[in-house]
Amino acid sequence: MSKKLLMTFENALGKKVSISIDDPKDDITSEEVKTVMDDIITKNIFTSNGGDFKKADSAKIVETDVTEFEYNE
Repeated sequence: MSKKLLMTFENALGKKVSISIDDPKDDITSEEVKTVMDDIITKNIFTSNGGDFKKADSAKIVETDVTEFEYNE
């Protein structure tokens, strides 16, 4: 199973932009995530086609369970 932290922001044009972080620590808190998102906005770390990130919109942990099938050729 893989895990990602998905952080969604609103850019200068009001469009939503997401950043994902692979394998976040298991005990990450919403306060830690909010602090990181605020830092990304304050320090203007990223930009998008719609301009700079202006507002934190949401964050979530996404877990994906993948089952691979092998085929003999």
